[in-house]
Amino acid sequence: MSRPVKVLVVEDEPLLRMGIVDHLEDEGFAVLEAGNAHHAIALLERSPDIEVVFTDVDMPGGMGGIELAALVRQRWPEIKLAVTSGFRLVEIDELPQGSLFFPKPYDPPAIATALRELAATS
Repeated sequence: MSRPVKVLVVEDEPLLRMGIVDHLEDEGFAVLEAGNAHHAIALLERSPDIEVVFTDVDMPGGMGGIELAALVRQRWPEIKLAVTSGFRLVEIDELPQGSLFFPKPYDPPAIATALRELAATS
């Protein structure tokens, strides 16, 4: 039996975060969660086995999801990235190469499928 894909979900809206975390766990992912980019960085520093970061764009605390994605690519280049936003359409060239973008509202089963496929790429 293969080990579950470890995903870090970064979302400042607790209900949205809880919904996608529950769905991903039901789909067999191992999930960590953070309410802002600074908490996400702390988790990344402590959990070297995170394979995918799924982050919202607009978050409080001075660092948004696009900046977080760039930092993750710089410090942890092997981690795959997926970004979501309900407020603006992010152009793919604003994200690190190989990243995915999902507008909100997103379909949780589609997110699970995309994250599984993303984690499988090298």
